[in-house]
Parts: sequence; C-alpha cells; structure tokens
Amino acid sequence: MKILLIEDEPGLYETISRFLGGEGHVCELATTYDEAEEKLALYAYDCVLIDIMLPGGSGLDLLRQLKESHKSTGAIVISAKDSLEDKLTGLDLGADDYLPKPFHLSELNARLKSVLRRLKFEGSDTMEVGSLTIDTEARTVFFNGEEVLLNRKEYDLLMVFVTNQNRVIKKSALAEHVWGDNSDQSDSYDFIYSQIKNLRKRFSQVGYELTIQTVYGIGYKFSPH
Repeated sequence: MKILLIEDEPGLYETISRFLGGEGHVCELATTYDEAEEKLALYAYDCVLIDIMLPGGSGLDLLRQLKESHKSTGAIVISAKDSLEDKLTGLDLGADDYLPKPFHLSELNARLKSVLRRLKFEGSDTMEVGSLTIDTEARTVFFNGEEVLLNRKEYDLLMVFVTNQNRVIKKSALAEHVWGDNSDQSDSYDFIYSQIKNLRKRFSQVGYELTIQTVYGIGYKFSPH
C-alpha cells in the first residue's frame, strides 16, 4: 500500500515508517497539519494514518477533508487521546478504524491489511483477476497454478494496475504510488517503462500476456483477460 503517516512524534514516526517499509509498503510522512493538508491535496493514498493532536490543527479536520475528497481512501486514527468521544467522532467522520497509543506494530499492520481487504478486495485475501490469482497476504501471483515470480516493486506496480482495471493511469501517479516521494527526484519517467517491460517479461515466462496498453503522452491502462 501507499500510506501517508500523519504524526509529529519523531521517535514514533521513525519506528512506524521503518516497520511499514519493511512490510513492503510505501510510507510518506507529514509532521504538521499544513504539511498533511498539502499532501492530501496533491497525492492519492491507499490508507492514511492520522494522529489527532498535530502542530497547527486537528487530525479530525484532516479526516473530514480526506473523506470529502477521497472516499475510497482508508483512514485509521492513531492517537493517545483514547476518549470515547474522539473515537466516535473519528468513526462518524469516516475513519475505518481507531488505534489508541501505545500499540504493537504487528497490530497496526493487521489493521492496515484489514482496511485494504475491505476497500479493495471485498474482505478477501485472494482475488481473481481474469485468469490470474493473487494472494494479497502472501504477495504472490499465479497463472494456471504456476507462480509468477515478482520482486517487491514489480508486485507493487501490478497491484496499482489491478486495483485500477481498465482505467488510464498517469505516469506521475504510477511513480508516486510505487516509489513515493523518491519519484520527485527523477528527471523523467523512463524507469516506469523499464519496470513495465520487466513485468511483461515475468508473465511471458509462464505463458501469460500482460495486457498493459501504452496511452501515449499520458500513461498506461491494464485490461485483464
């Protein structure tokens, strides 16, 4: 998943970011209300982790803005303010979950996976995409019972296409979703072409033609079969 962590405690956000990166997620960070508001306006995320108490404003106001503009984005409130009123307010505003501090990182990861299953895969760990079978828990892909061996970035790239079937995805959106903030450091998006070429090759090795259409001047479109 591409995740935005909105948290101002250095020790906590460093620990969470490192953990989520190790679990295969792209994790971006905002440490103030203004920074978070800007990122939510500019970029799309699978899930946002929101602290309530932030320099410059309330995370609940960010949650309200998020759900008004990006209803399909998951949101988990993480806060030391473990009051019933805050929890109910967050859920009423559209939060998918509420996790009081302190919490175990394994629990956070489980909550994130649960949100992804509900929003993207109708509550299941396994999804059928044309003649492909994808296990989102194990991060594995199969064609006719044979596993398609993908590295982390290839799998992440495939999942962006899978969750946006038959839609044109801009190159900039692909770069941001899979490579996060690091994509801004690139002068061009040639690396995306190379990654897609490698992805097609992985599937051709098991006899499957990955139908990713190039939409010139814009981006790419995936149509399963």
